[in-house]
Amino acid sequence: MYFFPYPFIYISKFITSFECLIVSSLLFFPWIYQAVILLPQNHTPLPSNPLRAWFQDREIGFRSRTFQFKRMANPAVVTHDVHYTVVDIKKQRVSCNYCGKEIQGSSRLKEHLGGVPPDVLPCLEVPEDVKVQMKNDVMERRKAYANSKFLKSLQSHSLQKRKSSSNNPSNQKDNLQLSRTRKHCTTIVSGIRKKDEKAQSLISPEKLNAQNTGMIEKQDEDKSSRKIQRCIGRFFFENGIDFIAASSPTFQEMIHAFVGRGSALYKVPSCNDLKGWILQEELKASQEYVREVVHSWGSTGCSILLDGWMDGKGRNLINFLIDSPRGPIFMKSADVSDILGDVVAMITLLTGVIEEVGVQNVVQIVSYTTLGSLSTVGKKLTEKYGTISWTVCASHCIGLILEKIGLLDPWRGVLDKAKDITKFIYTHETVLKLMKKHTSGVELVSSRRIRSLMPFLILERIGSQKNNLKIMFSSLEWKSSALASTADGTHVTDLVTGVSSFWTEAQMLLKGSLPLIRALHLISGGDSKPQLGYIYETMDQVKETIKEEYGDEKTKYQPFWTAIDGIWNNQLHNPIHSAACILNPSLLYSSEDVDEDNEIKDGLSRCIEGMVKDNRARYLILLQLDDYLVAKGAFGEAVATDQRTKLSPVKWWSLYGGQCPELQSFAMRILSQTCTGASRYGLKRSLSEQLHMNGRNPVEQKQLTDLTFVHHNLRLQNAVSISITDYRDIFLEEMDPLDEWVGGGDVERVSSLAKW
Repeated sequence: MYFFPYPFIYISKFITSFECLIVSSLLFFPWIYQAVILLPQNHTPLPSNPLRAWFQDREIGFRSRTFQFKRMANPAVVTHDVHYTVVDIKKQRVSCNYCGKEIQGSSRLKEHLGGVPPDVLPCLEVPEDVKVQMKNDVMERRKAYANSKFLKSLQSHSLQKRKSSSNNPSNQKDNLQLSRTRKHCTTIVSGIRKKDEKAQSLISPEKLNAQNTGMIEKQDEDKSSRKIQRCIGRFFFENGIDFIAASSPTFQEMIHAFVGRGSALYKVPSCNDLKGWILQEELKASQEYVREVVHSWGSTGCSILLDGWMDGKGRNLINFLIDSPRGPIFMKSADVSDILGDVVAMITLLTGVIEEVGVQNVVQIVSYTTLGSLSTVGKKLTEKYGTISWTVCASHCIGLILEKIGLLDPWRGVLDKAKDITKFIYTHETVLKLMKKHTSGVELVSSRRIRSLMPFLILERIGSQKNNLKIMFSSLEWKSSALASTADGTHVTDLVTGVSSFWTEAQMLLKGSLPLIRALHLISGGDSKPQLGYIYETMDQVKETIKEEYGDEKTKYQPFWTAIDGIWNNQLHNPIHSAACILNPSLLYSSEDVDEDNEIKDGLSRCIEGMVKDNRARYLILLQLDDYLVAKGAFGEAVATDQRTKLSPVKWWSLYGGQCPELQSFAMRILSQTCTGASRYGLKRSLSEQLHMNGRNPVEQKQLTDLTFVHHNLRLQNAVSISITDYRDIFLEEMDPLDEWVGGGDVERVSSLAKW
């Protein structure tokens, strides 16, 4: 009695196995039938993979994600494709043929070319027709993916419904009865198919399409909304705007005025959004941009720029920027108040920065000053790292030259007279309004990041408004004012309209100072190319221009030359400048005495000896240098000769220096560097100052660190090129209301610059 059930269990298991065998036979019957009966008659080949063919006949997806990329890795495809080049087949990395960016996978390549966020940065060089095509392909693929995902969810739902019904006791009883009576397996299969068809028929095609379309539109709306919120976030981050402004009613009204009130597609980010997910997304984007820039350092090298200042609390801070032809990036900032005078501590700090960037990548360090211990620090570092040069910012040095000129007699008196004019005008509101009326709103005063530039550019602006100022101080409106009879009013009127020598002296001073200001504009990016290869020639041209302006009268131009030579010889000049000069083809082949100048030749030799530590490479560079100096081989071909002055020195070497690879690499690394520091980028320093204040918890400190990194790198990415500005507009900054040139804080002073 107790053993009675067991035979039935074994019989049941046998029946179940037998049914599975029948099902399998039925599934593969078409190929068995074809192989045994039809093949000998028709000689039709079998599918190479019957299981794959079975799936394909039933419209079931059977495609590997890597299948498409394997086709991409085909050498024939790589050779002839116009959009990309395969870099690493195993890692599935390709390089965009338009901008050179390396990308992993074909999907991301299309998103890159089509400019479809957010997984990859868009290509800025792709033709518009290719961009539109790739964008359409990506959007169609995303819609197809959404369709398939929606259908799978429906199928999964129907399957779960079938399983739940099969767990029902009554259904189990029916199934057991079918097993005991050993119904044909075809009946079971057909029953399942009928249930599937019934489940599918419950949803009409119109309803399915409507739901699917709604899902896709919802996804597109979410992506568009996030994209817009990130754009708003970038505006806040780049300009250092307080996040609390996002909750301002006027900001909300401004956004609604652009996009329409109540639009679900354009959600205004909250303060929590800005300091939360939006900041993290922009941090990832900034880190990706930095990685791309770092990747280029291997071939071009880079320069570490020190941007130092003293804040309102008396602290000494330094921002560390890394500059290269690919673009500048912000690395970090440090409070050096306690170690600025400690040579060992400063060397330790800078050694950490060098090691983080990579000793093999650093060509030079550009300091912002020669004051304090930094000169000694530079000498010690060059002794420790012989391959790295220590230079001083050329903009800073030209500012020092102008400062020295401004202290010379009689030029100090001329600048004092110009200051009397601007101080009187900007101190009195009625005079300021009258001046703007006659100059059509042109301001006489503007502030500069390089302080020593300011007096000379103000003097130049006063000179350009000479006629308008004379008319103003001769007008009835001025003569009838109460200020015209005061001592200061009479003094300024005499300077502008009288027989004083002010205008003549101002013109003479500008003849010697404007060439220096134009040179400053040039080396700071005035022609949008690295200027290390031109600084030597630029300073020589400045001296020659000043000499010509004064008609070769030595007594007039010699004071300017003395000021220039003093700063050049003691602070600015470095052997790397000599090497860059002789390696610049536009200078070497156009001047007969470049390769004969002992200072230049000595600087080149010292630079080769210091930067090239491998004896064999140094020997090859010296051999190849002979070919370059006499324009032998490819250096002397017609096309290379024609392009000497048309191409940048780095581009010229990359095209025509291949016959001398060691010299080519050496020249390109030097000529790719800048000769100016971080001042030309005009980074706002308030965030860095806040970063080094105490009183925050670790979470807040991490958030501010991320924000500072994003802020500076966004500004560096979007920095306006100096090449599109006039030399009169370089290094502009907000005017200090207490500046001595606009009144220095007098009670009556009402400056338009302070107001607006």
